[in-house]
Amino acid sequence: MATLHLICGLPGSGKSTLARKLEAKHPALRLTPDEWMERIVGNGFDEEKRKVVEEIQWEISQQALRLGINVILESGFWTRKERQEYRKRANELGAQAKLYFLDASRDTLWQRIQKRNESLPPHTFPIQESDLDTWIGSFERPTPDELI
Repeated sequence: MATLHLICGLPGSGKSTLARKLEAKHPALRLTPDEWMERIVGNGFDEEKRKVVEEIQWEISQQALRLGINVILESGFWTRKERQEYRKRANELGAQAKLYFLDASRDTLWQRIQKRNESLPPHTFPIQESDLDTWIGSFERPTPDELI
């Protein structure tokens, strides 16, 4: 049975690091919106275009899961509703879904982001402290029942 791995967390929490480790451990297709946004749009802040990228990545994910291929989605999954929807979609395709929540304090997140901003890895973009604070305010931490 194929598995949909959902990587949940804020910028700087370690989502990309975990996704790459999972990709190496479980043969899987890893899809990361930020990488596509940087290449296609030039930044990650266009929410309308990000939505389109995530829709395309989900279409690709569906086909992979139907073929029995594991998929890693590194979209952050900031809301409970979004996490529930992706679990439901995976189950409807006959796949299982597994949620990974990466938690870090605000100070740790900002320290990691600052370090990344100093020498941006390929296909990433700089993040401002004010953006992080805004995002923290809209993030819904997973509840224990979601982590089962």
